[in-house]
Amino acid sequence: MKRRTTPVRRPGAIEPELFSWPFTEGDAEPVARQRPVRARTPDIDVVPGATPESAIPVSALADIVKAVIDGAFIPVWVRGEITDFKSHRSGHWYFRLRDAGAQLRCVVWASDQRGIPAPPDEGMQVVALGQLTFYAARGDVQLAIRRIDAEGDGLWRKAMERTRARLDADGLLALDRKRPIPFFPRRIAVITSPDGAALRDIVAVARRRCALVEIVVVSAQVQGDGAIDDLCAALERVGRWGDADVVIIGRGGGGREDLWAFNDERLARAVAACPIPTISAVGHEIDTTICDLVADVRAATPSAAAECAVPMLDDLRLVVSNASTRLGGAMLELFDSCRRSLRNESIRLVAATSESVDTKTQRLRHTAARLNDLSPLATLARGYAAARDGSGRTLGSIAAFAPGLPFELLLRDGVVRATTDAVIPSGESDASEGSLS
Repeated sequence: MKRRTTPVRRPGAIEPELFSWPFTEGDAEPVARQRPVRARTPDIDVVPGATPESAIPVSALADIVKAVIDGAFIPVWVRGEITDFKSHRSGHWYFRLRDAGAQLRCVVWASDQRGIPAPPDEGMQVVALGQLTFYAARGDVQLAIRRIDAEGDGLWRKAMERTRARLDADGLLALDRKRPIPFFPRRIAVITSPDGAALRDIVAVARRRCALVEIVVVSAQVQGDGAIDDLCAALERVGRWGDADVVIIGRGGGGREDLWAFNDERLARAVAACPIPTISAVGHEIDTTICDLVADVRAATPSAAAECAVPMLDDLRLVVSNASTRLGGAMLELFDSCRRSLRNESIRLVAATSESVDTKTQRLRHTAARLNDLSPLATLARGYAAARDGSGRTLGSIAAFAPGLPFELLLRDGVVRATTDAVIPSGESDASEGSLS
């Protein structure tokens, strides 16, 4: 491309002068700073800065230099090695880019760090997009960088590893916190772009497998500025709603930057906090994001996510049929088991009853024998007799007798009626018996 230049006239020239620089045809013309017009007389040169008497302030010259440098260069990609990296408390990054022959001061303002996945490491080879500018306060030319790409995927990998380490330290990557996906969900919430191919794939697979499952689309931006906030808000809405059985979050394929929202730590924590089992389906099979690691199930593609969440209707019928068969068999087995248990219990009850009757019979016999031993009839059977008066009252003492008193003498085999002849006390009886002997 043909290049043209506008000459920079030296101080002391008669005509007005322009500070200018090389530029290519087709580029926008830079805004030039016109030098003050001086009136020339035969003996006095009044151009500012041309003589000690017309010296200009440093800040004025710095302003001129800044205007020239800031407007002279379009943003350019620069390759070099990171050195002297410092992160200021204000959030800005300061470092140098160098190669074998030169070095250049660089700054990344805190407001420009959103598009950079992670701070670069010391000694890292990078390519950086920046605008050359002049920092008047320090008199330095520096490169104000907006994007940094490490050779290979260094910065992206570093950012993912740092995020993964923090989530792992909080236990969000542990396998034991993964929840199972319901076998037959009634309703599936899909968080994705309503215009993307991912939604069409999910709906097509779900309808083919089982049209009874309801698909609810939760619209969200899946790339670019605002995607992370949009996805987090969608997860929160689904969680508050609480009427879905499964959540699928994801998008179709894309470049590394297109998928980067799904590597954000805030989104990962929102997925982990969702009260509903989640399936992450981001990109293609080779793409793995932080969201995949935190979700309950990682699907290689959106279509695979639908296959994981929605069962085949024929498979469902087969499961129901097998369950019915198993239920019938279980009921028959339970009936047989109950019948056997009832029979065994009946046998044990009869045996226990018979044993109880025998025991009680033995106790009854023993008690009867003791009562018989204590019975007056048993006493009579041993040769004793009992005296009763006419009213049947037992006469147990001689005081109850009187001469001529009729009474009955009860023996073991009958009754003898008698009349009292005499009443002899025990001592007299013994004395008389003694005298007779």
